[in-house]
Amino acid sequence: MTSPGVSGIVRRGIERADAAAVKRLRCTGAATIHEVMGRMGLMKPYMRPIYTGAYACGTAVTVLMHPGDNWMLHVAAELIQPGDIVVATCSADCTDGFFGELLATSFRARGAVGLVIDGGVRDVKDLSQMQFPVFAKAISAKGTVKATIGSVNIPVICAGTLVNPGDVVIGDDDGIVVVPAARAPIVADAAEAREENELQKREKLAAGVLGLDLYGMRDALRKAGLRYVD
Repeated sequence: MTSPGVSGIVRRGIERADAAAVKRLRCTGAATIHEVMGRMGLMKPYMRPIYTGAYACGTAVTVLMHPGDNWMLHVAAELIQPGDIVVATCSADCTDGFFGELLATSFRARGAVGLVIDGGVRDVKDLSQMQFPVFAKAISAKGTVKATIGSVNIPVICAGTLVNPGDVVIGDDDGIVVVPAARAPIVADAAEAREENELQKREKLAAGVLGLDLYGMRDALRKAGLRYVD
C-alpha cells in the first residue's frame, strides 16, 4: 500500500513483468484473467472505459497525484517505455479532469498503451477518435494545476486494488484486473487453458446442449428441491 508521507519519489528503474507473458495475456479478457486468479485483482466497477470497445494490456507505471493536480502525469511521461500502461491514483477523492488529448499524445509517443486513472478525464471526443484506451472514474471538463509533487513508480491503491510498478494491467469493457508481475507466466498459462475449455463449451452450447446438462446441474437442482410441474 502507499505509505503515509511518501511523496516526491520517482523510481526510474523498475522490474517489469515478463514480456512474453504480457504478450500472451493480451489475447485474454479481464473477466477470464480475474477468474483464473481466484477472483482477485479486480478494480472497483466504477472504473469504466471512456469509449465502448476500449482494450489495454500493459506493464504498470504507477502515479500518485494530489487532488486537482496533474503534475506527476507529466513526470511519468518521461519514464514510459513501449508497452506500458499508466496507472494513476489520487491521495484523496477527486474527479477533476487530470488527463486529456495533449497528454495522451505525449503518452502514445512514448509507447504507452493506455491509462487507468482513479479520477477524471476530459477531451473524450478526441481521445475516442485517437482510440487511446482510457479507463476512468469520471469525465469532467474541470482542469487541474501543476503545484504539488507526488510520486511515480511506487506501490499504489487504485480503485481498491494494489498495483506495483511493473505489474500487468488489463482493461476492457468488463473491468480492470491487475496481475502481479511475478505471477504473469502462470496466469497466462491458466488463462489460455480456460479459453480453450470455454471454446469447447461454446461449440456444445451452439449445437443445442443445455447448460443444465453440460455443467451437470440437474441432480444438484433436484437435491435443492426444484420441482417441475406440468
